[in-house]
This record gives sequence, structure tokens and C-alpha cells, in this order.
Amino acid sequence: MTEPEQTPEPQAPAEPPAKAVPRTAEVAAYLAARMCHDFISPASAIVSGLDLLEDPSAQDMREDAMSLISASARKLADLLSFTRVAFGASATAETFDARELAKLAQGIFAHMRAELDWQVEPASLNKPAARAILNLAQMAGAALPTGGVAKIRAVEEGAFVVIAVEAVGPRARLRAEVLDGLRGEAMGDGLHGHWVQAYYVHLFMTDAGGRIFADVGEEKVTFAASIPA
Repeated sequence: MTEPEQTPEPQAPAEPPAKAVPRTAEVAAYLAARMCHDFISPASAIVSGLDLLEDPSAQDMREDAMSLISASARKLADLLSFTRVAFGASATAETFDARELAKLAQGIFAHMRAELDWQVEPASLNKPAARAILNLAQMAGAALPTGGVAKIRAVEEGAFVVIAVEAVGPRARLRAEVLDGLRGEAMGDGLHGHWVQAYYVHLFMTDAGGRIFADVGEEKVTFAASIPA
């Protein structure tokens, strides 16, 4: 007697393979590329201004060339000073004066469309908190491509520094790769330069025992972080 054919059981759809978290060397390479990208624009503008000064046929543009060189040199200096603390955190320093951090943030916002509203209560911040507040401030400014206000607040609550950053303005937005990075996830589609900054924040916040959160609403992007003081 022939046995009836058995109907095969339905198979669950295979889950897509998890994206591999980048290794330390890859993160370092992405950070280096990000910084080079930030520096190359003002550096190139300085070179263009010098070329104009040296061009005998462009002497009528001398004043414009000097303005270009001056503005670009100031931007490059602001970026270098900011990056030294936000990404390198001055290896020999363990605490940072909040007034100096405010100057670094103001230097970056001088070249953005958004305005900075700095309301940091502690007189000084430890290295992880200083890195966090500068990076979140820059990310808030970048979330306001057409302008708006980035409000940066920090208070001490018990043994923690609590940071709240709000970016409010028309067309406020946060790239998906930034959200991925803050959650400690590998980047999907998007730009490495935006993802790696957020991922770097996730790494040093985790190492310091801190937490970070981001939310996107209508014309508003919010970051919240807490980190041991």
C-alpha cells in the first residue's frame, strides 16, 4: 500500500544577516576621513585665495581674495580647536572649563546657519561629558540645515551630568545613519561621516557608563544623555 505524500512544513523566512559592527581600525579610518572632509574645504579656499593674490590678471580681486583667506583661516582654526577636544579630548586633560567648551561650540556655530543657546550650569565637565556635549552640539547644528536654534543644557543631578540638547527650526531632521550610530549599530545606507561621529559618541558614552537617546519630532530634534560626573 502506497503511503500518502507528506506536505512539507512551511519554513520561516530567513532573517537577513546582522550587519557586522566595525572594528577599531575601521572606526579610526572613518573618523580620520570625517575630519579630513571638514578641514579640506577651508584649506582649499585658502589656497584659492592665495592663487588669486599671485595672479597678475586678478589684482582687482585682491580685496575679495584677502576676505576669502581670512574667513577660511578662521573657520579652519575653529574646526581644529573643536576637533582636538570633541574627538581627541586633549589626552592630558581630564576636566574642561565649561566657558572654554562654550567658546569651542560658538566657533563651530559661527560657520553654521543655526544659532547656539548655551545653558550649561556646571563650571567644569569631565572628559566624557565634555566630548559628549560638544559632539551633540555639532550634531544639533547639523540637524538645522536651514537655520533655527540649538539649545544646549547641562546640569548635575547626584552623581551624574545630565545633558539635554534641542534643535528647533524649519526642516529640522536627523539622518538615519546618525540614529544607527547612537544606538551602536553598524551603518546601513548613508554617509560614513555622519554615522561615525554618532557611533563614536556611543562608544565613549558606553565606556564611561553613560546613556544617550535621540528623538525626532516635527521641526525638532532632541538628544538626551546622562554620564557619571
